[in-house]
Amino acid sequence: MKPVARARRVRFSVNLAVVLAVYCSPVGHAEQTKDVGEPHCVGEAPSRHLLRKVATDAGATSSAETSVPQSGEPEGMVWIPGGTFWMGSAEPMFPDARPIHQVHVDGFWMDRTTVTNEQFAAFVKATGYVTAAERRVDPAEYPGAPAEMLEPGAPVFTPPSKPVPLNDLRNWWRWQPGASWNHPEGPSSSIEGREKHPVVQIAYEDALAYAKWVGARLPTEAEWEFAARGGQDRKTFVWGDQDMPDNKPMANIFQGHFPDVNSAKDGFEGTAPVCSFPMNGYGLCDLSGNVWQWTTDWYRPDYYQMLAAQHDVVRNPRGPADSYDPSDPGVAKRVQKGGSFLCSDQYCMRYRPGGRGKGEAAIGASNVGFRVVLSPADQASRKESSDAAR
Repeated sequence: MKPVARARRVRFSVNLAVVLAVYCSPVGHAEQTKDVGEPHCVGEAPSRHLLRKVATDAGATSSAETSVPQSGEPEGMVWIPGGTFWMGSAEPMFPDARPIHQVHVDGFWMDRTTVTNEQFAAFVKATGYVTAAERRVDPAEYPGAPAEMLEPGAPVFTPPSKPVPLNDLRNWWRWQPGASWNHPEGPSSSIEGREKHPVVQIAYEDALAYAKWVGARLPTEAEWEFAARGGQDRKTFVWGDQDMPDNKPMANIFQGHFPDVNSAKDGFEGTAPVCSFPMNGYGLCDLSGNVWQWTTDWYRPDYYQMLAAQHDVVRNPRGPADSYDPSDPGVAKRVQKGGSFLCSDQYCMRYRPGGRGKGEAAIGASNVGFRVVLSPADQASRKESSDAAR
C-alpha cells in the first residue's frame, strides 16, 4: 500500500483522535487548565546592523561564529551564524524535548519568512507540480475505504460551536475533499488576497520539491531551533522569558477558549501574513505560531536521550535513523517546529522554541507550511549549476 493511501485510511479512521495528535498534542490534564499567560514580544524589530549580533549581553550563553560568507546574501534569506547552544526544553509538558543537551551547528542561510502562497504559486506555474493533497488515491490500493477518503483532499480545522472535550481531535479536525494549497479550507476557499500568507496544506514531499526547485533544502531540527532562538540561549520563548512584556502580541496563536472561541487578540483567527510580528534576533519572522514548519529529522521521542548519552557537544545532528511515535506506531513521521495559529496555552504550548511537533510526510494540514535553508557549500553548488546552465 502506498504511503498516501495508507495515510488517508489510517489518519481519518475511527482512531482519528489518536493519530492526529501530530498537529497539537494536549499537555495533560494539569497543564490544560494552567494559566501561563499569552505570549507577547519585547520592543520592535532590531535594526539591520543588529541582525547578526549574538545577544550574550542579554543573558544568552550560546557560542556563535559570526563570519559571513563572501559570496553575498541570497535573496530573501538571512545569514545564521554557526555556534553551540543548549537544545531542547526542561518544561514538564515536553517530555520528548528532554534532556537539554549541547549542540553545535555550522552557519547557514535561512528564509526570512515561511514560503508564501505567492512563492509557491510561482513554483507550481513554472513546474506544473501537483501536491499530495491534489492527487486521487487508487481505490484498488485499499478496498472498502469510504469514497470521500479516495478523493483529493486534506485535513481542515473546523471549530465547533460549543466547548468540547480536548481528548478527541475529531471535534475540530475534518477531512475536507478538495482542500489543497490553493484552496486551504476546501473548494469554496481561495488564496486570493492571501498571497503574502504562508502556504499551507503542504506535505513533506511538497516542501522537498519546492526546496529542490529553488536550489535549497529543508532545515534540520537543530538548525531550525538554533535559528529560532536568535542568539538567546535557553529562553522560554523566541523573544525571551516573559510571556507578556509590553502587552504586545509576539506570535499568531489561539487566544480565547480552544477550540470553539478564538478571541483573535493577536489580530488573526487563521494564518497571518508573514512578518506580521516582530523579527527575532537574527532577523527572522514567524518562528513561533502561524504555521508548523517541516524539518528533515525523523521523529523519535527518545532521540534527545540518545544525543545526551554521548556526553559531548553534538555537531550538526541530522536526526535518528528511523521514526517511532508510541501514540501512532507504524507511521513514520518527521519533526515539525514552531507551532501554529492553533496552539493554545489550554491545549498546545509547542510554539516555544524547545517544543517539538511531528507529522507524517504524506499529508499536510491547514496549519502546516515550511521554509528553506542554504549552506555555503549548497550555495556554491547552486551557483555552479546556474553558471553551467547559461
